[in-house]
Order: sequence, then structure tokens, then C-alpha cells
Amino acid sequence: MSEAACLRLRIHGVVQGVGFRWSLHREAVRLELAGWVRNRRDGTVEAVVCGPAPAVEALVAWARQGPPSARVTKVDVTPEAGRYSDFEQHPTA
Repeated sequence: MSEAACLRLRIHGVVQGVGFRWSLHREAVRLELAGWVRNRRDGTVEAVVCGPAPAVEALVAWARQGPPSARVTKVDVTPEAGRYSDFEQHPTA
């Protein structure tokens, strides 16, 4: 069995108004991850992703590119504690 991981991502660049939050949600569900994603008022996208370490790392790699219209400049990744049962989109914070 794969070791579980839980990470907080803060994605910088042109990541709002380009379908990033929706696309990240879709990718997380495809990878069978739990957690959440939301836009932030400072123009970044924030997410917490939890699940098997290889799937979490795959989502981090995806976030470094994002959907075709996004222009990601940086992804901050920090460990996160949490238990989630599914993946949700949260309102802007």
C-alpha cells in the first residue's frame, strides 16, 4: 500500500479566470484525491490535496503547468494535516 500524503499548494501566476480551479478539481477527482481548491483574493489559487503519495505528486506536477490558458510562475508546497473524504471547490477567500 502506498504511503499517504497531504499537501497545501499555493499557485501563482495567471491562474484565475482561466478555469484553473475547475481543472484542478477535475484532475484531483480523476486521481482519486481528497481535499479542496479555492481562489484567493490576492490572485492565487490555493488547494489542499490528500491521498496516496504518487497521486499527490502527480497533481503537484499538473499544477506546475495547469490548464492551457494558465501561466503558472510558482507553486508553493507545504505539508498539511487533515482528513477529507472527497474533493471540493470552496468559495474565494
